[in-house]
Amino acid sequence: MLRYVLRRLLVAVPLTLGVLTLVFVLVEAAPGSPADVWLGDTPMPPDVRQRIERAYGFDKPPLTRYAHWLFGLVGHGELGWSHGRSRPVARVLADALPPTLLLAGTALALHVLIGILLGILSAARRGRWPDRLLGVVTLTLYATPAFWLGLMAVLLFSYVWPLFPAAAMRSVGAEHWPWPRRLLDVGSHLVLPATVLGVASAAAMTRFVRAGLLDALGRDFIRAARARGAGGRRILYRHALRNALVPVINLIGLSLPVLFSGALVVEVVFAWPGMGRITYEAALADDVPVVLATTFFSTSMVILGNLSADVAMAWIDPRIRLGNRR
Repeated sequence: MLRYVLRRLLVAVPLTLGVLTLVFVLVEAAPGSPADVWLGDTPMPPDVRQRIERAYGFDKPPLTRYAHWLFGLVGHGELGWSHGRSRPVARVLADALPPTLLLAGTALALHVLIGILLGILSAARRGRWPDRLLGVVTLTLYATPAFWLGLMAVLLFSYVWPLFPAAAMRSVGAEHWPWPRRLLDVGSHLVLPATVLGVASAAAMTRFVRAGLLDALGRDFIRAARARGAGGRRILYRHALRNALVPVINLIGLSLPVLFSGALVVEVVFAWPGMGRITYEAALADDVPVVLATTFFSTSMVILGNLSADVAMAWIDPRIRLGNRR
């Protein structure tokens, strides 16, 4: 298994480099230059503009700036300087990462809990009206854009029925409140974005769990359990579900980076101060170091999530031998 992990990590290096290069090319292909976007139409003497461009490296060719950023990342572990926020990119990510982890972690818990429960209900009522209704609902949620769900959630639960805040992570002046009230305030702001992100992704989990359960219920060991006189619930929960949840672990490992990427849209809709929102703002401001840093983090999450899922499956199911894969 150790050889498999090392091989996967080595393959991840050119993959990550390819993703970063593609993102850099796409950002640089946008019209205008970083200096034009940052300085705008503010009138200033040409020599002042040249000094500013030289100070931030805007006067260098794109490939030179990209190579400089890569050298800083590989050689010194530095992510560059954000000219849009006037501070190191590492500090920008450090401030944005905890809100994103909170949002994605809560959404992942909802994603797994709702997906498994609805998948079990759908498989247990196969062919009946609950199964058909869940099939329509999950497919509709899966096909609906997250930004539309977010806007509808704000319209219904913040405007029509003002139950939850519509935006931000904290109320104005919340930093002066006692910590129990601050905790409740963050929780109330978290409900809508986490629910939108988690429920939308739970649709795929529901269909996956349902298919795994129905496949397991048709296998020989289930027929043997029935022949021994096992009841329907015992067969479903103790035998079929345990067998069906093994591939679900792989899906969970892949879901976390997907939730991170999906959080970009949700964070913009709900003005959540996380990595998705700073990526969006950095792309608008042509803040290339921030875009590259968030891309590097997201790519690493996808690779590590996939690798962790494979290792977890091999640990849970001894029949899987990762070291023998080709």
